Amino acid sequence: MPGKNLSRDEAQQRASILAVDGYRVRLDVTSAPDPAAATFRSTTTITFRCTEPGAATFVDLLAPAVRSVTLNGRALDPATAFDGARVHVDGLAAENVLVVDADCAYSRTGEGLHRFTDPVDGETYLYTHYEPADARRVFADLEQPDLKAPFSFTVTAPAAWDVWSNAVHEEVAADGDARTWRFAPTKPISTYLTAVVAGPYHVVRDHYSRTLADGTALEIPLSAMCRRSLAPYFDADEILGTTKLGLDFFHEQFDYPYPFGKYDQAFVPEYNIGAMENPGCVTFREEFVFRSKVTDAAYEGRANVVLHEMAHMWFGDLVTMRWWDDLWLKESFADFMGSYGLIGARTRFSSAWITFANQRKAWAYRQDQFPTTHPITADIRDLEDAKLNFDGITYAKGASVLKQLVAYVGSEAFFEGARRYFKRHAFGNTELADLLDILEETSGRDLTAWAAAWLQTAGVNALTPQVTVDAEGRITELAVLQDAGNGDTLRPHRIAVGLYDRDADGVLVRTDRIELDVTGARTVVAEAAGRPRPALVLLNDDDLTYCKIRFDTESLETLRTGLGDIQDDLARALAWSAVWNLTRDGLMPARDYIALVLRFAGQESNIGVLQSLHAQAKGAVDLYADPAWRGEGGRLLADGALRELRAAAPGSDHQLAWARFLAQTANGSEHLGLVRGLLAGTARIDGLDVDQELRWSLWLALAAAGQAADEELAEELKADNTASGNRQYTQCLAARPTPEAKAAAWSAVVDSDELPNALVEANIAGFALPSHRDLTALYAAPYFKLLERVWSERTIEIAMRIVGGFFPRAQVDEQTLAEADAWLDGHPGAAPALRRLVLECRDDLARALRAQACDRV
Repeated sequence: MPGKNLSRDEAQQRASILAVDGYRVRLDVTSAPDPAAATFRSTTTITFRCTEPGAATFVDLLAPAVRSVTLNGRALDPATAFDGARVHVDGLAAENVLVVDADCAYSRTGEGLHRFTDPVDGETYLYTHYEPADARRVFADLEQPDLKAPFSFTVTAPAAWDVWSNAVHEEVAADGDARTWRFAPTKPISTYLTAVVAGPYHVVRDHYSRTLADGTALEIPLSAMCRRSLAPYFDADEILGTTKLGLDFFHEQFDYPYPFGKYDQAFVPEYNIGAMENPGCVTFREEFVFRSKVTDAAYEGRANVVLHEMAHMWFGDLVTMRWWDDLWLKESFADFMGSYGLIGARTRFSSAWITFANQRKAWAYRQDQFPTTHPITADIRDLEDAKLNFDGITYAKGASVLKQLVAYVGSEAFFEGARRYFKRHAFGNTELADLLDILEETSGRDLTAWAAAWLQTAGVNALTPQVTVDAEGRITELAVLQDAGNGDTLRPHRIAVGLYDRDADGVLVRTDRIELDVTGARTVVAEAAGRPRPALVLLNDDDLTYCKIRFDTESLETLRTGLGDIQDDLARALAWSAVWNLTRDGLMPARDYIALVLRFAGQESNIGVLQSLHAQAKGAVDLYADPAWRGEGGRLLADGALRELRAAAPGSDHQLAWARFLAQTANGSEHLGLVRGLLAGTARIDGLDVDQELRWSLWLALAAAGQAADEELAEELKADNTASGNRQYTQCLAARPTPEAKAAAWSAVVDSDELPNALVEANIAGFALPSHRDLTALYAAPYFKLLERVWSERTIEIAMRIVGGFFPRAQVDEQTLAEADAWLDGHPGAAPALRRLVLECRDDLARALRAQACDRV
């Protein structure tokens, strides 16, 4: 569609002549409960100024139809003014009023105004999601972050509904079967941050009070909401408790009062991401409302997201990047503050940095080794680029680098810089230089070289210890070797070197810690000379910098025989992360990594780390193991899961994690027999509650093995005819090992755009099981033929899922690699964002081939 993909150059040109004074948006969603209604009425009034009277511009709008367009009282012909993506206007005055009356479409893809009907009670729910540029699906706007303005929303909805937006409602007027909600004007915010939530939501209300340093009393109304059918599972008290702790913490750190009046948190269905920081009206995926037992890692993850989104109220909402090049100015900070805040706000989650080191950084390391990696401060040419840049670099690598920056400039200088940044740029837009200028003020350090090395270059360095000893076993020299990895930049690293030996009980404990700056290709650790050779040299101990760590020969042998004996949780998590990176890089055979997991995962006390080990071990068997050994590796994992399940403490998180891992790995008669017995109630593991979510995991295991009859799955759906039940039922159907099941799942996604986003995801997940590679091999050629059609016809959210989800990643062979290369070579003019996705999938495939070669014996 012409103009759908706004470019940076277009945005800069528009911002150079326009300034927006305000929006008045009126939405009529009274048609929403009618499933046949495809559209809703949207009327937008934009008041704006132009520094070049007589100029032309355009307003963004994605809508099926435009009823009327009026500029400064002059009616324009919608047939010529509206091209499907833009409303073109000319003859601008110095001061302008533009009114666009349109019929906008309800969404089933999570983009724009999403509509969901609850299968439990038939109630309909609406919510908006826009980032980076889908507000234009709901109202006409200037869809770029630097044209901030106040927004005044008026929403007419069914009388039984409540409605929320960014600001408090000033009036609710009844009109027959409808009510009209009029909201106060917002502070100046970007278009992508506006929000509307509407429906018969279950709501829990609370209040936050604080006396500010100047004696002012701050009062913030709080609420948390979910669908009514989820109300019995909604632990709003814990969510709101974390919210209050976070508000205390951020007020203490930022010294800038929360600027958006109220704080609503809506947990909404079929949400594409974890959460979105709409000021005053944060939206979360409703999977954070736990219907069944989950491990404490899930509660920690939810609390992290609550604080992440709250940090955005300052980093991103109060002060916003000028264009998507500087997306990191909000996402890296929020990702860092999510973990930092869990500890600083005195929540019960004291292992936040362990989770960060083991999980968030794994995401960053993977993304940073793609050929498509990019600097933290990226080159974002258009909105499609922006969509793909919500990635491991912008979030997790950026947060890792900020963690190092805090150590580099000092925490007080860092947070004083944040305070000045908020006050100086409140309700404005910034770029990298604006932040660095302030941090240089507060720290007294020149950050030019630091920014050039860490923010403006791509790639991850690897650090390896080089140890020489004398005849008496004392270190004569310990050096740190730095490898540029897939880039060409050697960076300055502030690291700690941990020296570990066994104590009298055989536990690996840290005996020495040496902190130093690593620069260049080789740095000598002078303080280590003369000390006894330790059993383990752990670089980047305490996880101070962003790097992959390697081991010398003796240290690696220590891990092979005693990784689980490392006493410190963070050090052990770093060791696990390092051996996983060795496996991904084809430097450790997959079977060796699996042996480590089988030997030591049962000792792992941190539940989040344990769940990561499960996922990585399964991935190692599926993709990195020699195909000739893959079957044996899978059996070993299933046997290990069963052994640890029986050994785990009854009712513990570890027991639940091992039960889920058994469901993922079950492949023999003993394993599958136990799975069926647990479902039927004829088998029992003391303390294990086979609740609804676990039941679906067990059914998926049987379905994938061809041991779940259609009528059995239908009966389970009948017992759990909920949104979650329908998703998991769909995945089970697609997971059946038959040509018919695979064809049906493929067709449901590729040949029709009727499925909502959640069921698209479920079909892809069931279709693409690695164990069914023989069945799905037939779809590799059709996949490459459909790419450009899918990209042009589907919304970018759905297109991304199809491109990434249906890529034949389980076909780890040279033929599939050649097919991917042929597509890339034959489609140089394909959309850059599409080419990036395919190139990343191709790189994963090449990595798997290298890992399999390493594992082949």
